[in-house]
Amino acid sequence: MFGWKDIPTFFWAFFLVLPLVAIVHQMGHTLFALLFGGKGSFTVGRGRTLLKVGVVKIKHLYFLDSFCEYEGLKFINKFTHALVYLGGPLFNLLSVLLINSMISDHIWEPNAFFYQFSYFSVYFVFFALLPVKYAKNHSSDGRAIYDVLKYGRTCDTFD
Repeated sequence: MFGWKDIPTFFWAFFLVLPLVAIVHQMGHTLFALLFGGKGSFTVGRGRTLLKVGVVKIKHLYFLDSFCEYEGLKFINKFTHALVYLGGPLFNLLSVLLINSMISDHIWEPNAFFYQFSYFSVYFVFFALLPVKYAKNHSSDGRAIYDVLKYGRTCDTFD
């Protein structure tokens, strides 16, 4: 049961762990865009910009949302676009595998942070791969993958 003693854990998870999982996710998309010769950037949050470092923008409401944009791939085909869209969920899965292997090799001790990070990462993967269209030019990763593989349509903004 959720009680008063759980409030600090909730704030820790909501305001630190969840945004870190979003950053890992968007880094996956951005890295794949860069690997294929393009330019990528991502934004974490909504509202006014608090911080801009390279290709990363952190917004005032940093815990609310995240999205990636890319352009100018040098290797342009359905599969390179699909891999850019798949990069986010792939990075989330790889981060969980890394955490689990570090814990099972006794390099890291299990703790609430790793549990929450892994939990939110799996959550991100599941919902990112659902083929959902949020708005005209804003799709989930799964929908973006579907659209590019089936119809050859790329998505301007995706999660």
